[in-house]
Amino acid sequence: MMDVVETDTYNNNDATMTPLSAIVEAFEELAKISKAKKNGSEEIRLDIFCDACSLVSVLFGCLGLAFKFAELEYVSKVRDLKEASRTYDTLQVILDIDVENGMVKTHGSLSRNLRRVRLGLDLIRALFEQFLSTEDYSLKEAASTAYAQVCAPYHSWTIRTAVAAGMYALPTRDQLLLRLNETGEFE
Repeated sequence: MMDVVETDTYNNNDATMTPLSAIVEAFEELAKISKAKKNGSEEIRLDIFCDACSLVSVLFGCLGLAFKFAELEYVSKVRDLKEASRTYDTLQVILDIDVENGMVKTHGSLSRNLRRVRLGLDLIRALFEQFLSTEDYSLKEAASTAYAQVCAPYHSWTIRTAVAAGMYALPTRDQLLLRLNETGEFE
């Protein structure tokens, strides 16, 4: 049997820690756990994963009305997974149970919720990769490209059109950095 990691995912006690630095710290810890899992020694605890994921919701919130639906969807799924962490210890356990019960594609199943959380994480990752790729890249361009790469293939024309219209409501690059309490200086 594999060990279940009991580490503290992040230390957000530092008053100077920005939302982005807390997220980075939490996901760096998850990356360490994931690496150890590949070596066959540790499983990713569901509660620790959910704690890290809950930090990301602030990013959706900072994107304003354009990403409000994504934020609500993401927060709802993370909340459901956090609730499940009272019963199930690890990510692998919820996947195994849903596969065993033929529930992987069932609306509201934990594995489907996990997939949607991952989609939200992938969207934020792609958005910030685009956003940070150049000083000249606008948030609207970054968000549009990230959405097209990550979410658009799963959405109907109606949703894609609504998202495209919502992109005009995104904050500017400077407004986003201000909302995130970032100076624009990245290490």
